[in-house]
Amino acid sequence: MAWIKQISDDEAEGQLARIFEAAIKRSGKVFNIVRLQSLNPSVLHAGMGLYMSAMFKDSPLSRAQREMLATVVSRANECHY
Repeated sequence: MAWIKQISDDEAEGQLARIFEAAIKRSGKVFNIVRLQSLNPSVLHAGMGLYMSAMFKDSPLSRAQREMLATVVSRANECHY
């Protein structure tokens, strides 16, 4: 398995600390998929914006349909997220 350096909650500063705080507020923790991008907070921020727009903004798909699609894609990719 590959290993990717990650920044811990205690080490996070600036924009990354704010992203981690928002993740904890939203979900109670920082998920590994977020933590894996911790070395580049600006890319993480952009990726989170894309995710939030795709999952929560206006769409012809319902929220449940979007979650179902995300689950199917994760399964097809053999990803447990």
